[in-house]
Amino acid sequence: MRVGLLGLGRIGVFHAATLSTLVDDLVVSDMDHARAEEVAGRLKVRVGDPFDADAVVIATPTSTHAEALLRACDLGVPAFCEKPAAPSVAETLRVAEAVERSGTAVHIGFQRRFDAGYTAARDALRGDELGELHRVHLLTADPKPPAAEYVALSGGIFRDCHIHDFDVLRWVTGREVDTVYATGSNRGEAFFTEAGDVDTSAALMTMDDGTLVTLQGSRYNGAGYDVRMELAGTRATWAVGLGDRTPLRSAEGFDPGGEPWPDFQARFDAAYVAEMHAFLAMARGERESPCTVQDALAALYLAEAADLSLREGRPIHLLEVVK
Repeated sequence: MRVGLLGLGRIGVFHAATLSTLVDDLVVSDMDHARAEEVAGRLKVRVGDPFDADAVVIATPTSTHAEALLRACDLGVPAFCEKPAAPSVAETLRVAEAVERSGTAVHIGFQRRFDAGYTAARDALRGDELGELHRVHLLTADPKPPAAEYVALSGGIFRDCHIHDFDVLRWVTGREVDTVYATGSNRGEAFFTEAGDVDTSAALMTMDDGTLVTLQGSRYNGAGYDVRMELAGTRATWAVGLGDRTPLRSAEGFDPGGEPWPDFQARFDAAYVAEMHAFLAMARGERESPCTVQDALAALYLAEAADLSLREGRPIHLLEVVK
């Protein structure tokens, strides 16, 4: 099987290293040709046209995702694309229409769907181990902020960061969100305010069955990278993300004791590998897409609603942003 990979930034190189052990022929490409040659030489793979392949992995900057996916659809090449499918709702709808029209298999990269903890919580909830779900809490906290240049183009914390929370909320619970009431503040660098963004975020969501969901986020969690989910039901409460590397200490003396997670890639290393296995299975026709463009669109609608709520200071019903 020949797989092409487009984009050799940090996550692209990680995917390339994984794929180099899983497929017979990997073709890589990057706008920086010297970088492509260096990575190809190190991994003992080839530089070439990534679309001249049986499947393609798209790990380029967000602004290029839509056009790359449209090309894959035109060629009928199964595609994996890092989130989001496109930076805007209009472009995501364009991609979704092309996918439906062409019948091309597309997998959007929301790696938390492949994390062992989230998978176990989903199975427990679906297996009625928690009873009737009443409350969910989500947390995503970075140890330090990204560069100012990145923040300016990121689309804001809800689209860039919390879109993962929105996706995994839908995936774990199997329910949809009705309303979003979001807020945020800036206590750090001025470039967040200058970009119209916040460095600290919170939201209250009500799901279509009345379940209440709270969400928190930070770009300044100095203790380490912290990602958790709590699901409280009438029979049990489950937590995802509590382990010996969770950057959390109890006032009563409990200390996980391990080295805190430094970043998202270290935390989800195994999930990223599992994600590539799932993509290749999809490309071979052995399974359906584990995360469709429609799933990505649903998560983007939630991010749009949260951003609108932040700006207007009021609860937003999803129907206000759904096109």
